[in-house]
Amino acid sequence: MKITEPIKVGKITLKNRIMFPPLTTGYEERDGSIGEHSRAFYTRLAKGGVGYIVIGDVVPVNTVSPTPKLFCDEQIGSFKALADSVHAYGAKLGLQLFHPEYDTEAIINFIKQGKRNEAFAKLHHDRLHFTDEVTPEKLASILEHIKACAHRAYEAGVDVIEVHGDRVVGSLCSTILNHRTDEYGGSFENRTRFALEFVKAIKEGAPDITIDYKLPIVTKRKDGTYQGKGGLVLEEAVKLAKLLEENGVDRIHVAQANHTGNRNDTIPARGTRAYGFRVEEAKAIKAAVSIPVSIVGRICTVKAAESLIEQNVCDIVAFGRNHLTDPDIANKIADGKDYLIRQCINCNKGCTDRIQKAQFLSCVLNAESGYEATRSITKAVNPRTVAVVGGGIAGLEAARVLALKGHKVDLYEKSYRLGGQINIAAVPPRKEERRRILNFYDRVLPTLDVKIHLGVEFTKERAKNYSDIIVAIGAHNLVPHIPGIDGENVVSAWDVLDNKEIVYGSVAVCGGGLVGAETAEYLADKGYDVTIVERMDKIAKEESNTILPIRQKDFADHNVKQLVKTKIVKMDIHGLTCDKLDDNGQAVETIEIPCDTIVNALASQKNKIDLEGVNANIVYVGDCGGERPSNIDHAIKSAYDAANSIN
Repeated sequence: MKITEPIKVGKITLKNRIMFPPLTTGYEERDGSIGEHSRAFYTRLAKGGVGYIVIGDVVPVNTVSPTPKLFCDEQIGSFKALADSVHAYGAKLGLQLFHPEYDTEAIINFIKQGKRNEAFAKLHHDRLHFTDEVTPEKLASILEHIKACAHRAYEAGVDVIEVHGDRVVGSLCSTILNHRTDEYGGSFENRTRFALEFVKAIKEGAPDITIDYKLPIVTKRKDGTYQGKGGLVLEEAVKLAKLLEENGVDRIHVAQANHTGNRNDTIPARGTRAYGFRVEEAKAIKAAVSIPVSIVGRICTVKAAESLIEQNVCDIVAFGRNHLTDPDIANKIADGKDYLIRQCINCNKGCTDRIQKAQFLSCVLNAESGYEATRSITKAVNPRTVAVVGGGIAGLEAARVLALKGHKVDLYEKSYRLGGQINIAAVPPRKEERRRILNFYDRVLPTLDVKIHLGVEFTKERAKNYSDIIVAIGAHNLVPHIPGIDGENVVSAWDVLDNKEIVYGSVAVCGGGLVGAETAEYLADKGYDVTIVERMDKIAKEESNTILPIRQKDFADHNVKQLVKTKIVKMDIHGLTCDKLDDNGQAVETIEIPCDTIVNALASQKNKIDLEGVNANIVYVGDCGGERPSNIDHAIKSAYDAANSIN
């Protein structure tokens, strides 16, 4: 396969064409240095066979923002330790270098003085600081920081510096953001001047280092509005790509322009953007230059990546979120086992959402992602046969880990299909990608010592055969004590999604959590008149911030009514009787909501199993293991940890 072939980039050779692109991780130390957390993460990627790793958002000055920093010589050692660590596995290391859009010194001074409000106000104002106010002399001082940082990176053994073409560079390039009238504004030549000076500064600081350039492209939506602000439209991006090559850039990384205010534009959640959504732009750039070109953007399969290289769309393919889900992508391809790659479902819950909450990067499908220093599968000291009860995600993950430890596994599922709630969770709009979770276990478990018993109830009698039992029997749709909830016109949301119940007429969905919101959207898309009734003050409060705006637009397009702060008092054949609540949760008004069908999505309750008196080590995981049912992240991590603890 071409993707496994080496490729020369500037002064270095990558052992394959697989790249880990720059992602914000939150792993760095407080001063921006590379500590154990960062080093363990990137080293694990290198061990997995990736040819080229880029550390995202490296700053050449001291800032208040949580990001990697290389602004003083004392930090060189931490970056060198990382470079040495990834080099041991044959990977090359790049730093994505940028300067923030704000006045870093002024904001730090405000923070030191305890003037946090002033700092935040200036931070907001300064998003256009360098495109509106800063003198050419100040821009020149930034370039000195860039030069010094490039030198430190070279001293640390870093192989590549990638210019972050967004942020200050992209803002100055932009016809949308750049309002300057001096030599850095107006014409294409002026707007791209700083980008070329940025490249020159790197070459001056580290003449022998390879230079990469993230080229952000502003695209047009179907309605004619622009997607992205910092960066260039395609025609100008092609011109800049040619200039970059002429000025000594060794590789171009094609990406979506940022500064949109919506992370979904650059890190799209499932079902919101096409796979490979930057392919056409990559084609245009590739046709214009002779240096290698890479691409990123919802490239979820090896087959797709290989096809892009074969078609000369690009030379290198970046797997970002996919590498969080499975760091062994490259090794599995090289071993002819790409069918065993665990594919990302683009849910954004463990990665993008966590970063927006100032948490470190992880993955809901991979318990080790972000925990590389503390989580790894250890071989069992006393291999034996272990029972796993339940064939949902938690049970499947427990079986996988147990088998990799060296145990034999008997997995019992009382129904005749594996997957548990994923079978219904994949039904709502944009959720079909969740099925990739099951596809992974369908492929990997037959390669392991796992015997699956479908349609078999796990009883006390069977339990006597095992010294260790992991119970992962999930949860069910709760039927709360509300008058009329047992009526003929009341159905379970779970049964609706599983096509076990028929909905008719106008519909009231009771409960606006994730299940309720997804069921409402599913029914609305089918043409039903839908009303959501939720006691809390927000619908789908646990949903990803990248997905929520998409769902809200879908609700608006289908006239879905959303009633929050609304408590259901009773149900009957005519509909719902509810109390409207004030901010303190007190009833202030009684309202009637007429409907033909009532869908119960109020809550879920963990399933139970009678194993009393069984003399075995019994551990409960997933939805049946906590105080209340949770999510995929909890299912995977609780199952992984429980299975890994059985030695």
